[in-house]
Amino acid sequence: MESKRKLIFICQGSDCKKSGSKSLNKKIKEEINSKGLKGQFKLIKTKCMDCCKSAPVVIIGEYFCKKATFEKVISQIKKS
Repeated sequence: MESKRKLIFICQGSDCKKSGSKSLNKKIKEEINSKGLKGQFKLIKTKCMDCCKSAPVVIIGEYFCKKATFEKVISQIKKS
């Protein structure tokens, strides 16, 4: 059974947290809720993805975003 929701994985490992993944998660969640996209995306906090030199790391569907910023993530969400 295929899900209609796009999955967004946000690494919460120690290096990603130091690089701002907690605030990034909060901003993404607020943006999804404010733009009426609730139910179309599912935010999933993960443990370390072993890409610490590229922190913070976010995966949106099949797109792997290294050194993720809010702008990069939102532009990818709009493409989805």
